[in-house]
Amino acid sequence: MSERLPNPRLTLVYRLEATLGEPLDLGETAHGHRRIVPLTGGTFAGPELNGTLVAGASADWQIILADGTALGDIRYSLRTHDGHLLYAQSRSVRHGDPEVLARLGRGEDVDASEYTFRTATLIETGASELDWLNKGVFISVGGRQPGGVIYETYLVG
Repeated sequence: MSERLPNPRLTLVYRLEATLGEPLDLGETAHGHRRIVPLTGGTFAGPELNGTLVAGASADWQIILADGTALGDIRYSLRTHDGHLLYAQSRSVRHGDPEVLARLGRGEDVDASEYTFRTATLIETGASELDWLNKGVFISVGGRQPGGVIYETYLVG
């Protein structure tokens, strides 16, 4: 066996643009400052997949640390243009300069290049023609906008 392993490749699967509802602020818990942010709608599109976000079955359960870092447990459902359902779960981290995170916290429009927002994502489906999603390893790059969020999700190959 060669000691050199192949470099990973990233292939865009979809870009999701989602709208956000009013966060539920639970306050300080044993694990940090807990917020639940509903994803209330949106669309996704990619080379092989496109459709809509399923409202009512999508939210981000966040812990905000003292330095402003946000740790997310993002769970959302997607319906493809041909009616197939996808379930995605992402573990995320959003961090950066405290001043930049404070601007995000106030709901300001902050360019995504000013902070880091990354996820490790799992995708499940019962659609046999999309079974490759069940077997994939995915990462996402995120960007927060006033009233919304964008995720570009990639298959790691």
